[in-house]
Amino acid sequence: MNGTENKDRISKYLSPRIQNMMFAELSPDYLSRTGASEILSGIPVPVGIEGNDAKGAIDLKSIVLNMARVMGGDPLFLYADKYSDFIKHALGENAVAMLVSEGAHSADEGDFEDACMLLRAALRIDPKSREALYLYARACKEAYETEAAMAEDGMGDEERIGLFKAESSETFELLTMIHPDFAMGYYFLGYAYLNMGLYLKAKLSWQDFLRLSAGSETEIHEMDDQMLASLREEISERVEELEGPVEIELGCNRIMGGDFAGGRDTLMKFTEGRYSQWWPLWYYLGVAEAALGNKDEAIADFRKVLTLSPSNTEAMEELAAIYEATGDAVNASKYRKKIEIINKNLEEERTDNPSIN
Repeated sequence: MNGTENKDRISKYLSPRIQNMMFAELSPDYLSRTGASEILSGIPVPVGIEGNDAKGAIDLKSIVLNMARVMGGDPLFLYADKYSDFIKHALGENAVAMLVSEGAHSADEGDFEDACMLLRAALRIDPKSREALYLYARACKEAYETEAAMAEDGMGDEERIGLFKAESSETFELLTMIHPDFAMGYYFLGYAYLNMGLYLKAKLSWQDFLRLSAGSETEIHEMDDQMLASLREEISERVEELEGPVEIELGCNRIMGGDFAGGRDTLMKFTEGRYSQWWPLWYYLGVAEAALGNKDEAIADFRKVLTLSPSNTEAMEELAAIYEATGDAVNASKYRKKIEIINKNLEEERTDNPSIN
């Protein structure tokens, strides 16, 4: 539609929705009556979906929404700027609010792609719109969660899940930067960080939510005191549950920062109990022990990783390196061969299923 490859993260999943749009030039009389001659003279506009039995006049709202879908589905579309100008001209200060409302309606109906297109159009007009940022991030979140549910049955697209998840997380981050006093942005951002294993960031985000939501009203959708109290109780419990994971993350960070003894001592407190089955705990313990010259302890830690994560090639690389350094060619070769087999199997899976990345 535009002759230029669209580089943005999710356009390839949205643009097919507009491929069958019908385009037509609006009459000079209509453009004159609406004062849009300078904007749309000679410019084709989307008037509907090919194959629809459109009857009667095409109303302004349908033209605006179709323009918004084209803008949101393909931001590099040749006339996207013209469409943006027309929407602002036709709706004035109500442009963003109207697109946000329609995007929210599509999301409520379960059409998250349509919601994304409309909300992206709203953000093209006002990139700082709190409501558009918030609802766009949530629409992306709902889109990847719906796809993830399909993936459990072997039908989902893993690449799609990853891209919509990244788009959602990045937008929640942007929302909290532009609107740092908006409590609900931190609520969802905390969950985004939790899903990425960033426990300290999740804790800090949720602490911001608790601080900002204390005694305040919800800013976008109506929420009664009982619902807000329920969210605060939920997040208070989450913050408490993160005490251990946050300390483990800090221990890992100390090791990555070169404080091998300090990081090891922090992680050793968690080798028994509920977190003892986390393979990253043992992996970073192994890194610390290896750096401190404790070969036997490092080997034991990396082997523990493999009991919890049998195809973990990072742990195998570490074991192979230790055995090579100590002259144990047999064990070094054993782990090198295992790495080759796992990598070969992964490459074959990618060839058979391109959605795997």
